[in-house]
Amino acid sequence: MTDMLIKLYDLPDGPAEQHVTGPAARLVRKPIGPEHDAIVAWVQQIFGARWASEARVALTNRPVSLFIAMQGAELIGFACYDATARGCVGPIGVQDAARGSGIGAALLRATLADMRASGYGYAIAGAVGPKDFFSRVAGATDIADSTPGLYAGMFRGQD
Repeated sequence: MTDMLIKLYDLPDGPAEQHVTGPAARLVRKPIGPEHDAIVAWVQQIFGARWASEARVALTNRPVSLFIAMQGAELIGFACYDATARGCVGPIGVQDAARGSGIGAALLRATLADMRASGYGYAIAGAVGPKDFFSRVAGATDIADSTPGLYAGMFRGQD
């Protein structure tokens, strides 16, 4: 896995919500305080403890640096930034049943637009698995010699 660079200055201007199009537009938003614990618990259950830790950090940032995607009353995805390190986007997770629906792209676009509005010129997606997704949705390019990057020497506990 490699890190990827995203040029935020190439994004269109406007608020994060404006960059979410199609059916996903009404689903993607930032959570409110009473939702935080339930979101972290959901992330841990679906994606594991490491991603739950990053979601928790993003939820404690001010302003909150996490978006969620809802389908009715059901949480189906999340994306965050400034969790592992400032300027880093991710993790992004979408429930299996909702993959391929555009929710992941909508979450990424909203997150990147929020980063740009916060003053970032670039975003780094760390240890990217689905490189084609980041390239297609955000124009991300590989960062040479970036493995293992920020994750070198990370305590992993019991997997």
